[in-house]
Amino acid sequence: MMKAVYPGSFDPVTFGHLDIIQRAAKVVDELIIGVIVNKAKKSPLFTLEERVSMLKEATKEYPNVTVKMFDGMTIDFARENGARLIIRGLRAVTDFESEMQIAQTNHSLDSNIDTMFFTTSLEYSFLSSTVVKEVASYGRDTSKFVPEVVQKAFREKFQMD
Repeated sequence: MMKAVYPGSFDPVTFGHLDIIQRAAKVVDELIIGVIVNKAKKSPLFTLEERVSMLKEATKEYPNVTVKMFDGMTIDFARENGARLIIRGLRAVTDFESEMQIAQTNHSLDSNIDTMFFTTSLEYSFLSSTVVKEVASYGRDTSKFVPEVVQKAFREKFQMD
């Protein structure tokens, strides 16, 4: 049985993330989405619990996908969950260098766990959680970028009608 983890801060989950989730879920028997507090990023818009809840709602149609929160290194999270793969998405060439460095570091820490990259579908290649949060902060429509559960959360956070 092939088990994989897809780690990220998912602040919030976007259609780009869901594109990767949907495609990865077809390749592996079990996909665990690992929601982490990213210490390199400034304070998130959504709490860890809100992000997990939104992801659970957005992925409920995939029976082999679960969502968990974690703290620490992705390689440890993968090992603790019996995963042999770490799934990562690449939007553009600029993502590749840092993602490759992370993948090589993880592989040096545990050679039994590999990284599989999925390139984001062209229609989502420009999309990031940061961009979507900015669009939402100005009260603009985000329906092209995020699922309804996130749109609702934006309306509540930014007190939009």
